[in-house]
Amino acid sequence: MSTIYEVEHLHQPDGWLSPGYVEVGDDGIILSVSGTKPETKPVERLKGFGVPGLSNLHSHAFQRALAGRTEFVTTARAEDNLWTWRKEMYRMVDRLTPEDYEAIAALVYLEMLQFGMTAVCEFHYVHHLPGGEPHANAAEMSDRLVAAAAHTGLGLTLLPVLYAHGGIGKKLEATQRRFAHSVDDYLKLIETLRSRRVANPRLRVGVALHSLRAVTPDEARAALAGMKAIDPDARLHIHVSETTHEVAEVQAGLGARPVQWLLDNVGLSPDWCLVHATHLDASEIAGLAASGAVAGICPLTEATMGDGFFPLVEYDAAGGAWGIGTDSHYCTSTAEELRMLECGKRLELRRRNVIARPDSAHPEYEAHTGRVLFDTSLAGGEQASAQGGGALVAGRRADLVMLDPDSNPLLGHGPRTVLDAWILGGTQNPVRDVMVAGDWVIRDGHHPGAASIRDAYQRAMTRLVQ
Repeated sequence: MSTIYEVEHLHQPDGWLSPGYVEVGDDGIILSVSGTKPETKPVERLKGFGVPGLSNLHSHAFQRALAGRTEFVTTARAEDNLWTWRKEMYRMVDRLTPEDYEAIAALVYLEMLQFGMTAVCEFHYVHHLPGGEPHANAAEMSDRLVAAAAHTGLGLTLLPVLYAHGGIGKKLEATQRRFAHSVDDYLKLIETLRSRRVANPRLRVGVALHSLRAVTPDEARAALAGMKAIDPDARLHIHVSETTHEVAEVQAGLGARPVQWLLDNVGLSPDWCLVHATHLDASEIAGLAASGAVAGICPLTEATMGDGFFPLVEYDAAGGAWGIGTDSHYCTSTAEELRMLECGKRLELRRRNVIARPDSAHPEYEAHTGRVLFDTSLAGGEQASAQGGGALVAGRRADLVMLDPDSNPLLGHGPRTVLDAWILGGTQNPVRDVMVAGDWVIRDGHHPGAASIRDAYQRAMTRLVQ
């Protein structure tokens, strides 16, 4: 059996179908897409603009609990940056229980769906009990994330993090012991989590190295080799070059800038996602772009932390793949993250429409910023997550997001400008309906579990901040 949807305006990789007909099988896979109405089967009509769901390529779900709680200075921390913020984060981690972890993640994942994200890459490093002893179930904290994703309906690419040191040549701090594994124990966790896929078809499992500061070259190579033996197609993620401090530490400790070290020593490929990659020199921009790896940009978190600007224009011009993540979840809005990315560069470069480039061979062609931002981040997110969506075409997972044409930002817009209007105009969220793998998880803006998810989050926060 299958269901056919008539979508008023349907996003396609090379334009729009108005209307478009999408046939979705019972297994959640798109069977066909056409601009012609079928004669033999009834259709369900969907008003508005149907676009693919986006994969959020970087999340630390628990950090949502810190949003709005670190925005102050004192004489003791008059110069506030990522490293002073991290101390506040560690204080909260010391109190975090498995129940808190699940409750916070469920709220974050609900918000992602509400803003049109249908999958997330969860960069997960809070593994153990306070002090570093493992839970009786070594995968307890991971299982809480799997449960939160299942509760909401979000696709999950779970990336357990290998974290072994407090810096190059430095021991772990006390709080960091909750994060740490040996390589052997880490690979056992990977095997355990892969067994969870039998009951969770939207679950993918990959590898995350926290950073070149937190794992040695030998540990990195051993973990990568072990994962490739388990799953040659696994996605590989790492934090890299987020701050100038990190670049200097890696250069001093390993003899090369972080991205250059990875290019020279592990052989980057399209399986990789380099999260942040904020501070790159010209050689690294060229090498990363040529490798096919994805740059994982987290615009609002990077802005909130004062990290700096990703070299978007140069990297995109070199043909580099990129996508967006919401990282610390000061915001979970697709539009606001992409708006920050584009408009931050406009402020820096003092010109408009920095990501869209005209086509000299076709002077009449209009390159629309919203379309370029959305389509590029769509492709990069799918590459980093391997969730199976990323386009409304036959053979892909049916992740469909319906944008409401009656919402304030989209009033009066058609396919030509709708993505510009969503991403760069207005503040009201136009996402109305969200389908993940053929299942409607949000209809008319409503998620059936929203009230219980909010209540659980409120209880967790009451306990954490008392």
